[in-house]
Amino acid sequence: MRASPVRKGYMEGSYAPRQVERNGMMENYLQVLEESLRKKVKVLERISEVSSRQERMLKSNPVPEEDFDQSIEEKGVLIEELSKLDEGFETLYGNIREQLMAGKDRYKLQIAAIQALIAKATEQSVSIQAQEARNKLLADRFFSDRKQELQKSRKSSKAAMDYYRNMSQSQVVMPQFMDRKK
Repeated sequence: MRASPVRKGYMEGSYAPRQVERNGMMENYLQVLEESLRKKVKVLERISEVSSRQERMLKSNPVPEEDFDQSIEEKGVLIEELSKLDEGFETLYGNIREQLMAGKDRYKLQIAAIQALIAKATEQSVSIQAQEARNKLLADRFFSDRKQELQKSRKSSKAAMDYYRNMSQSQVVMPQFMDRKK
């Protein structure tokens, strides 16, 4: 049996190319995480803009209901996009977490950039939550007012219907002119 030829340097330094490759992959993963967070910040900014627009609509009189409904749909699409970004970030981070922690000194700058973006996204999320709480109060007041208007309208309509029904059922003899002289 012949021994298979061994190339010079086959075993020597085989670790180094794989390590460089892993480092390059890790940097790519970190860039993807950073880009995902940048997109998340942009989506959060758009959600904040829509929430501000909703607040202005709810404060206006009358409330432009069609525009408000459209803004709710727009925000729903943005929230769905945000969920996808979060899911992708969490999945990727979960896959590289151990390697990242093992080499955190090596990736210090990228980690700092990612942490800054996470802080910015968290700050925006808190701001949006406060904005949404204000909008909820305004929306509750709007719907309460609308409900009262509808109830008032129903009562007026019911009173008018009762009056017409009573009048049509009554056997009121209309005054007649009678001449007593004969």
